[in-house]
Parts: sequence; structure tokens; C-alpha cells
Amino acid sequence: MKSVVIYYSLTGNTSLVAKMIAERIEADMIKLKPEKEIPSTGASKYFWGGKSVILNEKPKLLNDNLNLEGYDKLIIGTPIWAGSITPPINAFLSENVIKDKRIFLFATHSPGTNTNKCFAKMKEKLTRNRTYETVGFEDVKKMSAKELDDKVRKFCKAITE
Repeated sequence: MKSVVIYYSLTGNTSLVAKMIAERIEADMIKLKPEKEIPSTGASKYFWGGKSVILNEKPKLLNDNLNLEGYDKLIIGTPIWAGSITPPINAFLSENVIKDKRIFLFATHSPGTNTNKCFAKMKEKLTRNRTYETVGFEDVKKMSAKELDDKVRKFCKAITE
């Protein structure tokens, strides 16, 4: 079975986890790139990011025409913004017909965030597939290398079984 890690990352947390997963399971990687990126620092990051989520925005992605036919497993990762998926992930899930795939979801988030709402929103858009595993990575930059590696390893074990 061929696998691909599809993700969006603004500050690098989700990118780090995606890379670790892809390396461990020897998967391809697709980083979603919006045509217009929001600021990655300061208060404007939270303002524009939160506004985008609340308004259910779906930005134009630079990587359009994604061909997912050759993949059996999709590992999809997102940061959690305002309790939900990021606009680039929203655009990807809304604009691509994804069916009959084995789905694995991960999210990076700040402490105290409830990941269930985010994963439920992703699953709503992936109803023609089966979701096997979800995992949240809380405060990635504060995790020890061992703690992060152990969590990635456990998630990857579920993917490869």
C-alpha cells in the first residue's frame, strides 16, 4: 500500500510531525500551500487565522490538481485554529473527491484544546472513507525529543498495521 502525508503548517509544528511520520513509514509528502498566506507571527496571526476559520474560508491552493489515485492511505495533518481545521485543510477536503481511502488524522495544538471538534469536522468531509486513527500532538515545541518520537512511533504503528 502506498501512503501520503498531506498537511498544512504555518509555524513549523505540523511540518515537523508530518516529516517524522513520512520518514518512519516511507510515505510521500504534500504540503498544502495557500496562494495568500496569513502572517506567521504577532497578534495578526491570531486575528487573521481566527477570522478565516470562523468565516469557513477555503483559500485557493497553489497545489491544485492533486492526484491521490495512487495512494491507499492518506495521513492528513493540521494545526488546530479556533478549535477547528485550518482554511487550507478545509479547502483541500472540500475541493477534492476523496473516497475509498484509509484515513489517519493528526493535529498539532496548544494545551487544553479539545481535538474532538477538529477531527469531527475532518471526518464530516471524508465520509466516503474509513478513518482508522486520530492523534493530537499538544505543544510540540515543549515536548522532549523522546516524547515526540514515542508518540509519532505509536501513531505510525497504527498506520502500518
